[in-house]
Amino acid sequence: MWLLARFVGLMPRALARGFCQTSAMAIYVVHRRLRKVGLRNLDLAFPEKSRKEKLRILRRLFHGLGRQLAEFALFPRYTKENVAQVAIYEGFQNFAEANARGKGIIYLTAHFGGWEVSSFAHSLNGHPMNIVVRPLDNPYVNALVDRYRTLHGNSTFGKRDFARGLLTAMKSGEAVGILMDTNMTPPQGAFVDFFGVPACTATGLARVALHTGAAVLPSFSIWDKEIGKYKVHFDPALQLVSTGDSEADAIANTALFTKVIENYARQYPEQWLWVHRRWKTRPPGEPQLY
Repeated sequence: MWLLARFVGLMPRALARGFCQTSAMAIYVVHRRLRKVGLRNLDLAFPEKSRKEKLRILRRLFHGLGRQLAEFALFPRYTKENVAQVAIYEGFQNFAEANARGKGIIYLTAHFGGWEVSSFAHSLNGHPMNIVVRPLDNPYVNALVDRYRTLHGNSTFGKRDFARGLLTAMKSGEAVGILMDTNMTPPQGAFVDFFGVPACTATGLARVALHTGAAVLPSFSIWDKEIGKYKVHFDPALQLVSTGDSEADAIANTALFTKVIENYARQYPEQWLWVHRRWKTRPPGEPQLY
């Protein structure tokens, strides 16, 4: 993996992208299980779309994954002066206003577009963050990926340290990026609708945001084909539901966060990670979907 990262990292950018996108499309062709999961998810989310349309979405997704892999390998070459060749801001004022509150920022985001690119570019522009990650199974590969992610001030902490790390960061007025689109299991997760299908979703973000008063800022890295760059987009901070019933509020806000992700996935379906078994955990008594 180190040799591959170095090999791609030495290529001209266009060649690196082409190599990684070709590799990603080869995985799409040979990895039947990923295609099967992707099609099943698209069946659940877009029953009105034809199989041909769904396969087109999956091919574009893998094309985008290859693009992001190339950019990841090129991270050591990017500086504050040249990172705008890769990613530009959209809605930066929303970030500035949330940051001015001084109570910390929780970036509500997902495996969408160039999610690794956005956190990296933001740190290069002087806004490092803490990133919640699931450590990779191979410790050597995990160390390599972690080193690239943290080249310019970002920090990472594992999901096992989620609550403590998040609370500590909020007390210090720092920012934390959380990918809110992965399958969970009770009691860490509660069932909220995602494309009209109950999906077990982490409620910790909502609980900490209500407890600390941190700004929950939707932030997504969107590939813009017209300009050939990623847009690191910030929406205005969300207005949280706060009725005084902590459990009901946590679930209501988790549903709100999930709806934000769904809206982006509907608008840019080829940029969300459909090959994850998002609906794996089912409510009691419901059949498995995969």
